[in-house]
Amino acid sequence: MDEKPRPARSARRATDIAAHTPMMQQYLKIKSGYPEMLLLYRMGDFYELFYEDAEKAARLLDLTLTQRGASNGQPIRMAGVPHHALDAYLARLVKLGESVAICEQTGDPNASKGPVERKVVRVVTPGTLTDAALLADRQDAYLLALCTVQNRSGGRAPLEHFSVRLHKEQARRQYAQYGEREATQSKPLKNALIGLAWLNLASGALRLAEMAADEAPAALERIRPAEILLADADSGPDAMEPPAGPGAVTRIPPWHFEIDSGRARLCEQLGVTHLEGFGAHHLSAACGAAGAVLWYAVNTQGQPLRHIGSLQVESETQYIGLDPATRRNLELTETLRGAESPTLLSRLDRCCTSMGSRLLRHWLHHAPRDARIAQRRQQAIGAWLQAPSGARALDTLRQSLRQIADIERITGRLALLTARPRDLAHLRDTLIQLPCVRAHLADDALPAELLQGIEAALHAPDDCLALLERAIAAEPAALIRDGGVIAHGYDAELDALRALSENCGQFLNELEARERARTGIANLRVEYNKVHGFYIEVTRGQTDKVPDDYRRRQTLKNAERYITPELKAFEDKALSASGRALAREKALYEALLQTLSAYIADCQRIAQALAQLDVLAAFAERARLLHWAAPEFGGEGIEIEQGRHPVVETQIDPFVPNDCRLSAQRKLLLITGPNMGGKSTFMRQTALIVLMAYIGSYVPARRARFGPVDRIFTRIGAQDDLAGGRSTFMVEMTEAAAILNGATPSSLVLIDEIGRGTSTFDGLALAWAIAHRLLAHNRCYTLFATHYFELTRLADECAQAANAHLSAVEHAQGLVFLHAVQDGPASQSYGLQVAQLAGVPRPVIEAARAHLAHLSGDLPRARMETHPALEKLRALDPKNMRARDALNALFELHALAMAHWNG
Repeated sequence: MDEKPRPARSARRATDIAAHTPMMQQYLKIKSGYPEMLLLYRMGDFYELFYEDAEKAARLLDLTLTQRGASNGQPIRMAGVPHHALDAYLARLVKLGESVAICEQTGDPNASKGPVERKVVRVVTPGTLTDAALLADRQDAYLLALCTVQNRSGGRAPLEHFSVRLHKEQARRQYAQYGEREATQSKPLKNALIGLAWLNLASGALRLAEMAADEAPAALERIRPAEILLADADSGPDAMEPPAGPGAVTRIPPWHFEIDSGRARLCEQLGVTHLEGFGAHHLSAACGAAGAVLWYAVNTQGQPLRHIGSLQVESETQYIGLDPATRRNLELTETLRGAESPTLLSRLDRCCTSMGSRLLRHWLHHAPRDARIAQRRQQAIGAWLQAPSGARALDTLRQSLRQIADIERITGRLALLTARPRDLAHLRDTLIQLPCVRAHLADDALPAELLQGIEAALHAPDDCLALLERAIAAEPAALIRDGGVIAHGYDAELDALRALSENCGQFLNELEARERARTGIANLRVEYNKVHGFYIEVTRGQTDKVPDDYRRRQTLKNAERYITPELKAFEDKALSASGRALAREKALYEALLQTLSAYIADCQRIAQALAQLDVLAAFAERARLLHWAAPEFGGEGIEIEQGRHPVVETQIDPFVPNDCRLSAQRKLLLITGPNMGGKSTFMRQTALIVLMAYIGSYVPARRARFGPVDRIFTRIGAQDDLAGGRSTFMVEMTEAAAILNGATPSSLVLIDEIGRGTSTFDGLALAWAIAHRLLAHNRCYTLFATHYFELTRLADECAQAANAHLSAVEHAQGLVFLHAVQDGPASQSYGLQVAQLAGVPRPVIEAARAHLAHLSGDLPRARMETHPALEKLRALDPKNMRARDALNALFELHALAMAHWNG
């Protein structure tokens, strides 16, 4: 490792290293290179931690903190973990966000004068995991770097920051776009441009993106990195504050984010002279981030990154935008309480491989706006569902996929030369299984273009498979040090050494028979153990028959053990052969890994095809079993017939399906009705059905059709942010502001109650103004649930607004929720009835009922402000207007509207 990936802050050294014992001097010198990491220092059968590391590890891992001896006059605090249990402890530490440096003995104890030579051979951090024991099977671990281009002046960023290699016209155009974006901000951006680079080291997938600073939190929530690299905080005004949200933060020296060197490192990694072929030539800050990510990954692994041969440039406009609040409210991959189910992912994930499950999770957070991508996926699903042999082909395909190993991650370990013997056996078995998988896709009854492309990608390189079949034993040992990994017949020298050691049994039996005959000792035994080697054992009563050439090796209570010149010669030969066989096997295995690295790109291609096939097959299984329908795309708006919530329908029997229709003429649906009536479920199911359609799944509806959708926003529920100093109402208004500032005519907006955290009239006025703004300015597709019945008048004032309600029936025994969406406003809220169902004491309910009657009689109904442009519009008579008068009236209406909203 040429340079340690460590924070710039120096570790505190309480005392001079020279005052310590030689062992502690060695430890402290190594530890100084990894001051912010836990250092696991190998001593015999344990990995030991000392001083502050020992205290921290004891606390995190519930280890016993001990104290042994002293160094520099101070007691040495220690904690340790057994070497054979290392992976289990590493997994716990990484889950807690800790980074660990593993220090092994690299010298020969017999030849060492003083402490055995040691060095760090492996660094484990949350974002650089590749070991199967440390990674979650169905979730990716990303290493992400953030690089900022500063805007110190409060105005525009200097032109050269965007890219020194852009053509001048391209630079001016990008600069102008940036200036327009900044002009819309309420205050100058602190960070003009943020570049992101994130790497999945286990698979080799590298992605880049650039965005404005205010867009970065949503991107981080979408990516959910395990570890985030930032320039060191001690580097002055250019230092970036740690972002809120997921991911352990690691600081590294700021020069690793330098843009030109990052671009050069990228080109070197990809083996190109420029980045135009990857669509990354215009990036600047993202190249700086990529340079930091690649440097950090190389230095933690101590190996070249052979499996990173491509990159993907992402744009926020590629995917349906989902801000953190929306991802949380829709419960895509975790519930509001943080559980993994029931969620949309848990409902959809019937994948047969871990690769498929990870890809499905990625699709859920990256639904493409391009409907053609979804249509190709749905065509593949339809091929299985509609073909005469489709159901049978789907079942047999999924059965074959269950035999597939996680070759995506195996390929990553192969590239880093850390693949274990069973990884290669699993890779071999998967390649053998590919013809069976292809056979299910080659059927003429499955003509989908996407499936044909996958079938073409599932061709294993013959040389690679032949090599694995020849080289790896059918059931290899878990570790190369245990032997038994390389197959018989692969290497003649290894076979000869094995034959020598494996024939020990026959030789010992023959020697035992000969010695019994020669000595007349009937119970004489010739045996072997690892401590004393080979020996001849004679019981006490027979030792007088021992020949002169026997030499005593060990005395036991009831027996004596001897060695003879013949047995000693064989022992030297056999033990030497065993050791040489292990050394030969290790050398052959290392050479095999180097040879197999030539097939990394092929294995990645196969892994990607298998993962995609697995997700599509899981979608088809869900559609067939749950009677989901293929959505249609085209036109404008959202039209869902008999839609169902994909998760809630499994928990409520019977579930009442509902229609949802939004169009250019019906932009806002104002939904009223009782609590627990199903308003939130109806709104969420609409958003989930839209999202499912755009990731390529069939949807839980009788019929569905969608026009373009660019973003989904939600404002649902009441929660505070005490750590951030925000009240429930402040959180509510912040989310509302994000919607009003970001929603477009192609956005879907869900607002479930707004304005309830303040006084009644303030809340009502805010709710009305927000709804009106969404209609008049944003013009987005909106589902707006409210208990403010005064808002139902909005449908009378605005032609694009409509009322709907979820009904309930009250009778003597209580309240029955019908969960059916019907046209028109609700007649009442049923709040007192719901309170009674919740167990509120009857006297409280009666007192509330009496006070409600008083309020209803005394308080005047809220009068909603009428838009001045509407008053002007009502006074116009279009049939009797000349063209010039109509144009003048249009200008007046526009001026009134702008004055009203800007004022």
